[in-house]
Amino acid sequence: MKEEFEKLAAAGKIEGKHVAPLTHLAEAGCCTHRSWGFGRIKTVDTVFVRFKIDFPGKPGHPMDLAFAAESLKAVPKDHILARKANDIDAVRHLAAHHIDLIKIVLNSFGGKATTDQIQHVLVPDVISDDWKKWWETARREMKKDGHFIVPLKKTEPVVYQAQETSLQDRLLADFRVAKGLKARVAVVQEILKAASDLKDKAAAANEVILILNPDIVSHQRTQPAVALEAIFARDEFRAIAGSTLAGDEVSAAQVWLQEGVRLGPLLENIPAAKHHRALESFKEAAPEKWADVLRGALNQVSAKLAKEIAGILVSNGKLNLLKETLSRLINQHGASTELLLWFGRERTEDFVDILGPEVFRAMLTAMERDQFNEKRSNRLRDFILEDQELLGELTASADIEVIKDLTRALQLSPVFDDMDKRSLLARLVKAHPAVQSLITGEQTKQESGLFVSWESLERRRLEYQDLVQKKIPANSKEIAIARSYGDLRENHEYKAAKEMQKILMRQKEDIEAQLLRARGTDFANAKTDVVGPGTVVLATDLANNQPETFTILGAWDSDPDQGVISYLTPIAIALVNRKVGDEVEFELHGSKRRHRIEKIEAWKTEAPAQPSV
Repeated sequence: MKEEFEKLAAAGKIEGKHVAPLTHLAEAGCCTHRSWGFGRIKTVDTVFVRFKIDFPGKPGHPMDLAFAAESLKAVPKDHILARKANDIDAVRHLAAHHIDLIKIVLNSFGGKATTDQIQHVLVPDVISDDWKKWWETARREMKKDGHFIVPLKKTEPVVYQAQETSLQDRLLADFRVAKGLKARVAVVQEILKAASDLKDKAAAANEVILILNPDIVSHQRTQPAVALEAIFARDEFRAIAGSTLAGDEVSAAQVWLQEGVRLGPLLENIPAAKHHRALESFKEAAPEKWADVLRGALNQVSAKLAKEIAGILVSNGKLNLLKETLSRLINQHGASTELLLWFGRERTEDFVDILGPEVFRAMLTAMERDQFNEKRSNRLRDFILEDQELLGELTASADIEVIKDLTRALQLSPVFDDMDKRSLLARLVKAHPAVQSLITGEQTKQESGLFVSWESLERRRLEYQDLVQKKIPANSKEIAIARSYGDLRENHEYKAAKEMQKILMRQKEDIEAQLLRARGTDFANAKTDVVGPGTVVLATDLANNQPETFTILGAWDSDPDQGVISYLTPIAIALVNRKVGDEVEFELHGSKRRHRIEKIEAWKTEAPAQPSV
């Protein structure tokens, strides 16, 4: 094409300076434009003196040759963009060979490119599935290969170098130039990951430890968290390399036991992956007081760290001490939002006896206390709103009066907006229908009071207590145990326990609704001018002229053999408000019966002592 362009220059159709760049463009076949991006040159038209180029969204775009020479940049055939344009299937096939593909990408960008640049070029055209997994494999292979420099920071470029350098030399070079102890610890972590591929572990360990030890001393008091990280990395490297211990080294125990060190703040400055190791080292450093110190720190740390602290206490036989601490903080409403966030998420069998309505009250108090620390308060609030089962589980075994008190507290709480509050109140009503009237301020006709004898009321209360204090907690424990068995889809024990939970909760709802309507009475000194609750009716069956006696008592009183009936039964409804001499008709056992009232007496003439409520 050079000769063709030279002829155009001789004819004055293009300038001589354009011949070389146009030749490069035509031979490459691909180009880039600063605004339109990558393009493929489809044709060179020497008659109309133009290229036809396929740009994204601009197929067959015509461009004057002189303009093309000055605005386009040639893309070589071995460039990753040109390879994708010319044979995308071949490039996709090459993706199985991570190193080869990365090498092409890096060479296309002058020997180096950041992770984001590499991802932008390959996804989704070449790598369409699970980029993260593909890139992790590529990083591991590059670290082993002697031609790549793989940085620790994502923003720094991956570099390809023609001269091969061993993995150990490259990692140690990174360690030497790292600035500050924290940066050096990060490099040591990379060295530890690649320890199996080091050619001389002992030599590498000796060099690293020699540099780390003075830094640990200088950071021991000013940055104890960083010093601890360095000690952990140093000791792990020594164990892998089998190097000897220096007599004057600072130990983890020395960091923990120095004056002024506070467990919670120090742990929060250590990466989460190292929390368990740090807690174990503190336990070894303070064998007499570690459990008490950890319990004291529970209320001052993040939810994630609270989980780690609880885990080490439980695994070391301190469950009862942990529960004692949690119970005290919850009952005194002193628990932090982070501690309650962890505890709400936990809800395991170990804590069934603590997980009750008071936990939710403590949550409300903690969020109100943290209203001006939105980051903490929002995390707990979001969890409460997202967990659809939390409110129901925390209040499952609570007495109806406690539920009503909790409902009022939620209605008055300033930590939820109106829409979220309505959502939570709806969950409470679903779990405890008896509080519906408290929320709406209404009570239907069907929800009017029930007159009951004190004896039957006491029996119903005892039935309710047995349900909420024994049967429901036992069922909650069964659910927690079954949940620990694994996959809930195939977990028959879990399904059975959940079904029983539905039955028990329905029973609880029914009894709560009944107790809410119940009005205890002794039925003493009832009026006898008409039939009513608390009266004994002597009547005659007009079909056979036989006398019958009906004692009309409360809604839950029934003893047919003794003639005791509830005032809500069809017989009682027919008799109530009728006088001596009246004839009444009612249905009994499917047949019509007709009776004449002969006498009305009071069931009791003296009021017995009222039972305590």
